[in-house]
Amino acid sequence: MRLHHFGIACADIGPVKEWVKQTHRIVDEGKPVSDPLQQATLVLMRTADGMLIELIQGGQIQNVIKRGITLYHICYSVEDIDQTVKDFESKGAKVISAPQPAVLFKGKKVAFLQTPMGMIELLED
Repeated sequence: MRLHHFGIACADIGPVKEWVKQTHRIVDEGKPVSDPLQQATLVLMRTADGMLIELIQGGQIQNVIKRGITLYHICYSVEDIDQTVKDFESKGAKVISAPQPAVLFKGKKVAFLQTPMGMIELLED
């Protein structure tokens, strides 16, 4: 398991994307992608040091935004998503969204879990 990206909740991706570009050296910026399964629009940006930042806009994050929370999740890349979900559940994590294909990651499966350290996304390698 390795850190893949940070997910940032946005009321409007545009201004947040511009702020990130002004404060980080962005070397790669994906086009906005609409994912109907996640009910979200997403943009992935890579900084010069390799850090990935995912910007998320959509209906399901509006309650998070209203509470003033913008750091939405941390994503880990894993080899076996089903086994990792089971391992996390055995340690008290609760599945928010079972593994399903993600448009942003070209159909690779993602899962979301609530943990004592906040929401975690798992991305299958």
